[in-house]
Amino acid sequence: MTETHGPEGPRGGTGAALRTAANKVPEVTAFFWIVKVLATTVGETAADYLNETLGFGLTATSIVMTVLLAVVLVAQFHRRGYRPPVYWLAVVLISVVGTLLTDNLTDGLGVPLLASTIVFAVLLTATFLTWHRVEGTLSIHAIDSPRREAFYWLTILFTFALGTAAGDFVAETTGIGYLASVVLFAVAIAVVAVLRFGLRLNAVGTFWAAYVLTRPLGASLGDLLSQDRADGGLGLGTTVTSVLFLAAILAVVVYLSVSRVDAPDRRGAPAASSSSSSLSS
Repeated sequence: MTETHGPEGPRGGTGAALRTAANKVPEVTAFFWIVKVLATTVGETAADYLNETLGFGLTATSIVMTVLLAVVLVAQFHRRGYRPPVYWLAVVLISVVGTLLTDNLTDGLGVPLLASTIVFAVLLTATFLTWHRVEGTLSIHAIDSPRREAFYWLTILFTFALGTAAGDFVAETTGIGYLASVVLFAVAIAVVAVLRFGLRLNAVGTFWAAYVLTRPLGASLGDLLSQDRADGGLGLGTTVTSVLFLAAILAVVVYLSVSRVDAPDRRGAPAASSSSSSLSS
């Protein structure tokens, strides 16, 4: 759901355009949510593919993917403004690493999924509170400094880890299955949409609520498609599911790179310029 702009941003003119162009995050369009869900699904299936199908093991997979993520994030931090290939590659990799964080706790250390869900929920809440206290905003229309970008990516990491734990807990521990889990989280996202567009609740708060919920939706969808039929899935396997979703991500990102329809500087007219709409406003 599109995050509307609040009163704290630049009022317009050259200053607004420059600040919008400096934003490192795309505008929240339908393409944003499409790639986000695709990336969350890949995060689930690609982690399983590397760890189990290719036999890399949890530790080796975690190290390799974390190093790759660090390299891409360095490139992302050094870029001026939003660049679709770098940004969305970082999202895909952070999705995989977020999944691996939960897998390491659950499979490596034996931490129950409920406990992992609570831990990551606490870490995410602490990140939100610290970010808001330091910057005075949680708006993604104002990711235009290294410190704000650091808060942003840390938040994204915890949303992916939390979503993986919550998705697996709901689907597996409670026993409702992957399909029911997909429906449940889809309904939850629909409720957030109604709260935003029907009841006009705060744009920033509802954006982050939807962002968090798309992760367990994608994780449950990935498991539904890839897991064996005996385990409640459709049996496509992690290889086929990962390739299909990566191909879809690539196609959309190529389109975004060429069209620039989600670029902040493309959509940054005064009426849609960057802002710092507060979660508490």
